[in-house]
Amino acid sequence: MTQRPLILVTNDDGINAPGIRTLIEIMNDIGDVVVVAPNSPQSGMGHAITIDSTLFVERIVVDNEKQLEYSCSGTPADCVKLGIREVLNRRPDLCVSGINHGSNSSINVIYSGTMSAAIEAGIEGIPSIGFSLLNYKWNANFSATKSYVKTIAKMVLKHGLPNGIVLNVNIPDLSKKDIKGIKICRQAKANWVEEFDKRKNPQGKDYYWLTGKFVNLDNGEDTDEWALENGYVSVVPIQFDLTAHHYIQNLNSWNLND
Repeated sequence: MTQRPLILVTNDDGINAPGIRTLIEIMNDIGDVVVVAPNSPQSGMGHAITIDSTLFVERIVVDNEKQLEYSCSGTPADCVKLGIREVLNRRPDLCVSGINHGSNSSINVIYSGTMSAAIEAGIEGIPSIGFSLLNYKWNANFSATKSYVKTIAKMVLKHGLPNGIVLNVNIPDLSKKDIKGIKICRQAKANWVEEFDKRKNPQGKDYYWLTGKFVNLDNGEDTDEWALENGYVSVVPIQFDLTAHHYIQNLNSWNLND
């Protein structure tokens, strides 16, 4: 009998979030699922890891006994580290993170706990995918994401991914438009124009709320932002080698040792 693939599932919205519950359901059709996810929301944590306090992992049962589930007190990256090192009894064939409540396209990948979990697994050489839906509501409709998530996950299991590369998958808001298909894209050049809303608390001490707007500076039709705006699921291969290889020769021309 062929052994079913072992799939590690995690997220950054917390183990009870509707997005991860949908992802677990989909992965159960593909392989044997083990869930290690944060016990509370960890959005925007990026690739933070816990080094100055203890970590706890608790076996829980959320809806059935079909999969093993563990609630972790740490960050998404912590969840993957603990899942691989302490929870699983063999190396996972795939790690999937999400389905995130909200976009992780373009520059958002830098801040994303969802993608950092996938990247952490990629660092370990495990084929990994981060999935996000462009709807921030807790009760967002994830049902129409299922076929796309399953297709992409099965193709990664079939073909694998090169070392150092993970997939960032974003799915349009299904309440606003029909999905036309899947597009392989590059990350758009975009950023947040940020401001801080400054206020005073009752004791007269200043405090701040981060606000701002997302600005797409990229007119290309091969980007994730274009794909999402035009009703396509975007798939961006990302790498965690941040070296600007094209600039190394320029830096060497500085003659820093002279």
